[in-house]
Amino acid sequence: MNAEQRKALLQRLREYLLSDSPEWLEVKERASVTNRWFTPEFIDLAVGNIANSFLTEEALSALMKKYDVPQERAQPKKIGIVMAGNIPLVGFHDLICCFLSGHYAQIKLSSKDDILPEHLVKKMIEWEPAAAPYLSIQDRIQGCDAYITTGSDNTARYFEHYFGKYPHIIRRNRTSVAVITGEETAADLEKLADDVHQYFGLGCRNVTRLYVPQGYDFVPLLEAFKKYAHFADHYKFRNNYDYHLAIQIMNNKYYMTNNVMVLVESEELFSPISQLNYTYYTDKDKVVEALKQNQQVQAIVGYGGLPFGQAQCPAVDTFADGVDTMAFLRDL
Repeated sequence: MNAEQRKALLQRLREYLLSDSPEWLEVKERASVTNRWFTPEFIDLAVGNIANSFLTEEALSALMKKYDVPQERAQPKKIGIVMAGNIPLVGFHDLICCFLSGHYAQIKLSSKDDILPEHLVKKMIEWEPAAAPYLSIQDRIQGCDAYITTGSDNTARYFEHYFGKYPHIIRRNRTSVAVITGEETAADLEKLADDVHQYFGLGCRNVTRLYVPQGYDFVPLLEAFKKYAHFADHYKFRNNYDYHLAIQIMNNKYYMTNNVMVLVESEELFSPISQLNYTYYTDKDKVVEALKQNQQVQAIVGYGGLPFGQAQCPAVDTFADGVDTMAFLRDL
């Protein structure tokens, strides 16, 4: 397949993602039943972001032009892709980059997110059998020319051991933060609620720590967070909330809550599901500068960073961990 044919196939995939095809609806329902963190709401959110940010004709053409993707790649490389499974289709961006670049992907799916990507890969091959060499799902990947892996700090050590001698991108634990000035509107805080709560906070682009000025009034923020009051009916999330609330109570720690999220003053960047850490600052510019240097920070929301509500809406050329996947694939 040449580059234009691959782009056309990805655009056909976009149409399918946005369709009400009975087969696609059944697959999404099955994924939601299999992994209870993958609610229909968040599957549709992930699918919509992929379709409208990654797979438009404009986005794909701009990517091909920016990275000088050749119409015919003389020597395609075999790329091993180990996908994560924390949110729906979280590894699909790597697949898009590899396929558009003209390399052959060998894909290891996460057991937590195998139904959706496996179905989409099979549909692409069904529509265009020539895509088969480019999209191969494997139980075990080996013998590749390069590797792209996503996982925790712990799994990254194993990936370094096995794949370190090959060209590689090995991603580790990351999270996102928000810097608040105290001048945010109610609409801003509602959008911040999305940055915190979407995908139940399981994504690396979810805000897990707030930086607030001294004397900050948390009441409007807690009210805005009630946008996700329905999380109280989700048993997995509720179990986490009850557990972390109990820890604060048993340890006689100061906390705030709106019966959905527990706010705790902490220096930790990462917070567990249903908990949001916060820290007071005196100089917001120094905070932002330090955060930009922190390798564990995926995105900054609010002052000095992304607009509120945009944490989970990366563009097709926004790369995880700040490592340019398309440049990596181009330069192999």
